[in-house]
Amino acid sequence: MTVEETDILVIGSGLAGLFFAYKASSYAKITVITKKEVGSSNTSKAQGGIAAALDDKDSIDNHIRDTLATGEGISDLTAVKSMVRGAKDRIEDLIEIGVRFDRNKETGLLDRTREGGHSDSRIIHYRDFTGQEISEKIINFVKNNPSIELNEFHFAIDLITDDDGAVIGSYVLDRKNNEIKAIIAKATVLATGGAGKIYLYTSNPDVANGDGIAMAYLAGAKLANLEFVQFHPTCLYHPEAKSFLISESLRGEGAILRNIKGVEFMKGKDPRRELAPRDIVARAIDSEMKISGAKFVYLDMTHKPLPWLKKRFPSIYKNCMNFGIDIAKDQIPVVPAAHYMVGGVKTDISGKTNIERLYAIGEVACSGVHGANRLASNSLLEALVMAEQCSVRIKNEMKENSKWSKNQLSSPELGDEDRIQTVILDHDWDIVRRIMWDYVGIVRSDERLNIAKNRVWQVRETINKIYVRYGISVDIVELRNVALVSGLVVYSAILRKESRGLHFNSDYPYTNPEWEKDTILEAGVI
Repeated sequence: MTVEETDILVIGSGLAGLFFAYKASSYAKITVITKKEVGSSNTSKAQGGIAAALDDKDSIDNHIRDTLATGEGISDLTAVKSMVRGAKDRIEDLIEIGVRFDRNKETGLLDRTREGGHSDSRIIHYRDFTGQEISEKIINFVKNNPSIELNEFHFAIDLITDDDGAVIGSYVLDRKNNEIKAIIAKATVLATGGAGKIYLYTSNPDVANGDGIAMAYLAGAKLANLEFVQFHPTCLYHPEAKSFLISESLRGEGAILRNIKGVEFMKGKDPRRELAPRDIVARAIDSEMKISGAKFVYLDMTHKPLPWLKKRFPSIYKNCMNFGIDIAKDQIPVVPAAHYMVGGVKTDISGKTNIERLYAIGEVACSGVHGANRLASNSLLEALVMAEQCSVRIKNEMKENSKWSKNQLSSPELGDEDRIQTVILDHDWDIVRRIMWDYVGIVRSDERLNIAKNRVWQVRETINKIYVRYGISVDIVELRNVALVSGLVVYSAILRKESRGLHFNSDYPYTNPEWEKDTILEAGVI
């Protein structure tokens, strides 16, 4: 087994991980590992933009208030204030490295749109592929920075801890050379993104398996609020469309939701109609689908002129046309899909976990910002602010590597690909994701959750046996992580005896003041 040393190990190459590397490269040697190509992340798929109160037309206090209102009582005020107040400086950082944002032709100021839950237009964007623009620019910067080593197709298997329980790095599978490495670091930063792939239908890329949450939990980290899974209300419904998101910005620009009969239905659901927070819109769509028996509803943008649509939403227009849908003439069939993990590894806004030398930033973390529901377009902002504050914290806390020797390292055994029963893995993977979709989705009940618990537990037992029998492979470890995180989500959902934000249990349909708190999971609860 090869052993490598670095100052800071970053696991993940979305905005949080790469922006952290950019900030921390001024004082440390950074090693970034990513299990596929760099940029294979939720960041590159983000269409809407970044929420930021930047001038007198809006206010920081309003943005804070909107974030707290959407979080339904359990957002951390200190974290929210820190995020919102850090917006201006972080946007300036992005512009400095070349990120483009749309601007008003007359004033030259950043153009802004509005999304659900916001009291003002404060979403800055670049057309309808803001995430792709940010991702390309930050990747280019990182690749040309001599203090940052970027390793693609390196899959983190488990975190390495010393005798005191501190994290000193990670066991990593180098997929190109088919060998296991141990990367030892003075600090390890999890920036692995979310876990949308634990559900059958998701807007997330294939890499979003909850790897960071699973690794952190197995190393002893506390988790928080995993029952709060955000379902994006509008993913394109088409048999050939894989995980294509129809941005909330369309609703911000006036798109109307209609049921299968063409009737508007948000009027009677919430006074904010299409711009209500995502949990409300997703439940409304789910209700309409169950009433009608249809597999989708429609999003109507046909009242907007074609030239404007092609300019404002070029990516959505092009992708819909590829499936024969002209959004200037045709209503868009949409369906909710798992989109964002509000819960995650318990941290503060600087990414500090309960484990020495381990930090978590971005979607893998639960910083306290989002509470019970994420306000639209706060995710990229949180990733930027957490990355910057984490870099400052590690600079002040980073210690020399603790004493260790190669003899103390216990490398996982590399599996024999020819022996691994892929049909078993595919079957169990499909079972877990279907269980989560059917029983732990937008609307839950005690009965559904207990069924899910028993069935996920059975699959986990099978996977653990496969893990021991066949050794390490990417497929086996990803399936281990998916089943573990699914079980943790179910466990968290069972604990919360109320409905709040993204967690709606039909047996407890009202908010209970006694549950105005985080759901904390300690290591070893399942």
